[in-house]
Amino acid sequence: MNRITELFKIQYPIVQGGMIWNSGYKLASAVSNSGGLGLIGAGSMYPDILREHIQKCKKATDKPFGVNVPMLYPNIEEIINIIVEEGVKIVFTSAGNPKTYTAFLKERGITVVHVVSSSKFALKAQDAGVDAVVAEGFEAGGHNGREETTTMTLIPMVKRNISIPLIAAGGIATGKGMLAAMVLGADGVQMGSRFAASVESSSHENFKKTLIEIEEGGTQLTLKELAPVRMIKNKFYFDLQELYSKCPSTDELKALLGRARAKRGMFEGDLIEGELEIGQIAGLIDEIKPVDVIIKDIISEYEEACDMVARFKF
Repeated sequence: MNRITELFKIQYPIVQGGMIWNSGYKLASAVSNSGGLGLIGAGSMYPDILREHIQKCKKATDKPFGVNVPMLYPNIEEIINIIVEEGVKIVFTSAGNPKTYTAFLKERGITVVHVVSSSKFALKAQDAGVDAVVAEGFEAGGHNGREETTTMTLIPMVKRNISIPLIAAGGIATGKGMLAAMVLGADGVQMGSRFAASVESSSHENFKKTLIEIEEGGTQLTLKELAPVRMIKNKFYFDLQELYSKCPSTDELKALLGRARAKRGMFEGDLIEGELEIGQIAGLIDEIKPVDVIIKDIISEYEEACDMVARFKF
């Protein structure tokens, strides 16, 4: 056991990212049943839908699972209350101040983890009383930090500054990547893109097929003026770049973005006008697999990599 497997009572220190439009109960329960920690992505769910997914997940697995909660949503209080009412034991918070709900959740016996993009925010999360942090590098898909710090530099810097367990995220989809993150100081890893390309992911098949066709350089971090997001370079992305060439105002960017772009792309399968959020590591993912196979492959490669590293001594 290590600090993450002990904290969550799981077999492997692998956490599935709580991705919007990908992370329903089928994905979360499959990851938990396979030895990792599955997360339901509350960011793309109305409160009643979230309750339904939590209830279905409890029926689909007897293993620990959690809910990922982006704190910038207007119905955050209702979401938090549903999580408490349904007896969820693990909550990952992001995109907000960890002080807002950490004490409230912990008083109710809930393990709290906060997602950060810098050592400064990791320290704030630790001071707020969270049980662990996810340090997410610039390579990650979806909403991201503004600092553009890569995972390889972020993890050791955060590790140097905190004492609580550390989960690495951003650009990790393989056993070798998992080992590299842990050598740099992580106690476990969180993977999003690899699980987005799974049979159990709730995203549209069009999005999944596009994901596994992405090549190196096929994604870009953009929209920093609103909320930085890494997405696939499709027509919508290039429309954004054309607008940027005209030095747009924030309001003009908001007007082009509109509403529900991510749902349109990832959940409804509009590959032209939708916002297709995925990480840089998609360039290494070339097959849609069942979750249990994904985790077996990761652990097998991790163990092989451990043996290989043992031969590197000078």
